Amino acid sequence: MDLIQLTPRMDVDPSLHLRSPGEVLLLDYMLPAAINPSQLARRTGIRALHLREILTEARPMTPRHALRLALVLDTSPLYWLVLQARYDLAREAQRDTTLSRQM
Repeated sequence: MDLIQLTPRMDVDPSLHLRSPGEVLLLDYMLPAAINPSQLARRTGIRALHLREILTEARPMTPRHALRLALVLDTSPLYWLVLQARYDLAREAQRDTTLSRQM
C-alpha cells in the first residue's frame, strides 16, 4: 500500500476548486450511480438523515462515516477525511480573512 508522505509544509494546490465532502459524494458517486440518500443509507448503515446533513454541509464527515462510505464506494476512508479537513481549513481561512478585514 502506498502511503502519503506527510511533511510539515504539505498543502493542497489552491487553484483546485474547493468542494465539500457532501458535494463530492453527491456529484461524483451518488448521481452517476443514481443512488438517493435512503438507498446509500441502507448500503452503508449511515442514517439517511446524517447523509442528507453531510450533503447539505450541516454535518461534517466523521471517521465512522468515512469508513462506511469507503467500504461501499471503493474508496479509502482517508480520502473522505482529507476532503473534510481541506474544506474545514479553507472555510476557517476565509473566516480569518473576513475577520481581519473588519478590524
